[in-house]
Amino acid sequence: MPLIKSLRSFTSLPWALILTSLSCLHFSHAATPTEYVNYQKVQLEERAWAGLHTNSVRIGDIVWSYSEGGAKNKPTIVLIHGIGGNKDTWNDVARELTQHYHVIIPDLPGSGSTQVSKNFDLSLNHLNEQLRRFIETLNIQNNLNIAGHSVGGSVALMYASKYNFDTQSVFLISSGGLFKNNQTSYLNNPIYLKQLLVTKPGDLDFVLKKVMYRPPFVPSIIKKQQEQLLIEKSLETSQLITQLTELNKEFNINSYAAMLKNIEAPTLILWGKQDQIVNVEVAQELKSNIKRAQDPIILNNVGHVPILEAPEKVAQSYLAFLNTVQLQQNMTSKPNGL
Repeated sequence: MPLIKSLRSFTSLPWALILTSLSCLHFSHAATPTEYVNYQKVQLEERAWAGLHTNSVRIGDIVWSYSEGGAKNKPTIVLIHGIGGNKDTWNDVARELTQHYHVIIPDLPGSGSTQVSKNFDLSLNHLNEQLRRFIETLNIQNNLNIAGHSVGGSVALMYASKYNFDTQSVFLISSGGLFKNNQTSYLNNPIYLKQLLVTKPGDLDFVLKKVMYRPPFVPSIIKKQQEQLLIEKSLETSQLITQLTELNKEFNINSYAAMLKNIEAPTLILWGKQDQIVNVEVAQELKSNIKRAQDPIILNNVGHVPILEAPEKVAQSYLAFLNTVQLQQNMTSKPNGL
């Protein structure tokens, strides 16, 4: 029996929970307590379960690592994780998407297995420029559907604003940014995100209670190994959070709202009602600032990480939205009179 199947038999737990404003950790789908878990093998099997495989490509000074799945002749979706996260955060949602779409999930520079130089510029503007180069290299820029969670939502918003001529749709999940209705310290001053760093044993329990409404049960052997991995990555994650503070220098609330008004693509917004990182009132503010945004979908009993807490609802909502977008695209592309 494949390892991932035996692990999944325990309960539906995400494999690598992601931490910080845009992400949280995502754990393996399930596990019976064992003395050792080969995480690399679990990741590979979970990607296969989701219909994904791993690729890499060098573009300038960046060696991108990314997951890819679905038929290449289908419309393309790019899924953007948050700071502190990686491509595997999306696996639960991607499993539903790869059956119908061509799916690309990159590790952003400074995250996961993507390789960059020591002093790489991790500002959101520069990340967007490099993301565009990545997308153009893969030749998927035309009629692109882009989705982002938490800080990944900020990346998706900035991308869709700058490249509105070839962005077909936008999906925002608990998106970060600068908002009038923000009521949490994490957005007012991203340096508070460092409270969500896992730097010592025991920190993970605190983080889980902050980012998720009902943290899943995780066998202690898995939690200890995941916590150790986060401790080892804590310095890099801290540096990434520091870069987030630059957003407050690049924009103020009004200029950020003006940037949002440049987005032309149909936009779906989804939020957890019990989000403690980016409060749910922000969803309606986003809707009011984006021309073609639909009424937000609010999930009850869900915190900041809907892609891990309610992946089936997220996928179902997104597929229904994409179907509508595709129908509209087909209608507008038909010659008059047909």
